Amino acid sequence: MTPTDTRTRILDVAERLVQTRGFNGFSYADVASELGIAKPSLHYHFATKADLGEALIRRYAERFAVALTSIAERPDDARRKLDAYVALYTDVLRDQRMCLCGMLAAEYPTLPAPMRAAVTTFFDDNEAWLERVLDDGREQGGLRLPGPSDEAARIIVGGLEGAMLVARSHGDPARFETAAGRLLADLTGAPA
Repeated sequence: MTPTDTRTRILDVAERLVQTRGFNGFSYADVASELGIAKPSLHYHFATKADLGEALIRRYAERFAVALTSIAERPDDARRKLDAYVALYTDVLRDQRMCLCGMLAAEYPTLPAPMRAAVTTFFDDNEAWLERVLDDGREQGGLRLPGPSDEAARIIVGGLEGAMLVARSHGDPARFETAAGRLLADLTGAPA
């Protein structure tokens, strides 16, 4: 196995553990045990758990940004783009995971400063993307927002993250889908 393969496998396992247990809910021993490698191998790739956390956020944010670019490039109207955005969350929840940065936000005060900054940037980037979609939808006449698009973007991100947590506690992804549909309908003036 190449060092790149080992690094990717470490990130894959750690990402799943964060999305299911939280950052403080796993250790290097958990990752090493699952991969069948020694803990020093983990430290070779990620000197500290904070380094691993930063790499996780960076990789997750990059993949999310690619997905948002793909959605933005579609010829769909704003509501369909919003539905596609919600589907990103739905897919994660259906895999019995949570948004990586949502899980990290729950542990925000205990995270190292660089990780806190990266989590905040992830949410800021999502809100900026949503604001552009909402502004386009308003301009095209497909969305009737009750207020400023930046407020609506913050409500969408916060609402989706919160709906994921509640749906997870009930073990019911459909509960998330209902909440997300109602949230978009209320904010965009479109049927749920």
